[in-house]
Amino acid sequence: MAGTKAKIAKAEVTKLDPVWEKIREEAEKAVKDEPLLGAFLHKNVLQHTSIENALAHRISLKLASLEMSEQYLREFCNRAYTEDVSLATSARADIMATFDRDPACHRFLQPLLYFKGFQAVQAYRVGHFMWENGKRDIAYFMQSRVSEVFGIDIHPGAKIGQGLMIDHAHSIVIGETAVVGDNVSMLHSVTLGGTGKEEEDRHPKIEHGVLIGAGAKVLGNIRVGHCSRIAAGSVVLHDVPPKSTVAGVPARVVGEAGCHTPSVTMDQLLAQSMGL
Repeated sequence: MAGTKAKIAKAEVTKLDPVWEKIREEAEKAVKDEPLLGAFLHKNVLQHTSIENALAHRISLKLASLEMSEQYLREFCNRAYTEDVSLATSARADIMATFDRDPACHRFLQPLLYFKGFQAVQAYRVGHFMWENGKRDIAYFMQSRVSEVFGIDIHPGAKIGQGLMIDHAHSIVIGETAVVGDNVSMLHSVTLGGTGKEEEDRHPKIEHGVLIGAGAKVLGNIRVGHCSRIAAGSVVLHDVPPKSTVAGVPARVVGEAGCHTPSVTMDQLLAQSMGL
């Protein structure tokens, strides 16, 4: 009887949340492959009943310090996931984007447990929820801890869409008034920054489907059109037309994006867009 109930419950979970069920299946297989990881995988995946619970646990565990306990942080995270269902929806989209676009990602389990870019973005999403709901001090605290723990600085006031993939994710900086659309991919050392001391809308607006190469700096209240591509090391100071490729210091248009969805194909070579 108990086994039948377990199978029914598992079927319901699969129907309602296939991403979470896939993560649990991968965790169970990982335990069989390496039993010594059992306690780690149970604590971070298998003991939880939902992806929301697992995310709240993982974020609070990573960001806890002598200044703020894991328990308190988990209460903040649980509140955010309970009151805003879009947070977990975005996390699922981020996991699928990472699995689809990162050749080093072979399982849905990996971003949740091992990828600091994914973890940092999910912590940002909780901090952004707090920011939008007037809890500015906890939002600032989470931003500070994310910067210290992961080496990624995302202001909680920034607006980031779903399906974000950050590869390697070291030294990412995203400013307060930046906006990042859906299905954007960026590599390490990307800066979405301002150009001076102005306090109003001062950061870039990245539209859907944009690919931003490693070390690129996009500065000022400028717009990068949808499905465009920014070459590695570029410094972008002016608006970028949709479906185009920009490169250089300062960056200039060097051709078309070369495909309809550069953020998905992750093609960073300039030859096609330049007609070479």
